[in-house]
Amino acid sequence: MTTRPRFHLAFPVHDITAARAFYGGILGCPEGRSDVHWVDFDLYGHQIVAHLAPDDVGHRATSTVDDHEVPARHFGLILSIEEWTELAERLRAAEVGFIIEPCVRFAGLPGEQHTCFLLDPSGNALEFKAFADERQIFATTPGA
Repeated sequence: MTTRPRFHLAFPVHDITAARAFYGGILGCPEGRSDVHWVDFDLYGHQIVAHLAPDDVGHRATSTVDDHEVPARHFGLILSIEEWTELAERLRAAEVGFIIEPCVRFAGLPGEQHTCFLLDPSGNALEFKAFADERQIFATTPGA
């Protein structure tokens, strides 16, 4: 039996109940196994695990990318344009505060992408992006 690769990511949260409300409720991630100190979520087929570790939460540094201050530590997904649009609309409806509002980054350049950044209740930064042309995912800028 062959399975497609899936990533597993464990990250700190300050409150398991708040993590359930955000990842399960707002992002719509089905919940897997759990304990009082951690909970598994299915993020579009990938396993993410929120671990209760209040001293390790939050983002601390940024890097300038296309005139935006991007959290240096973040995780997320590359979605289809349709999935990204639906998620952006759901996040707006839930009145999630964005670090970087849904927009098109690198417009007209190699790597053009729809993107948005937000924080979960524990301050973990997430990025969701989409490419109209998936060949642009690893495109490089000529001369860079």
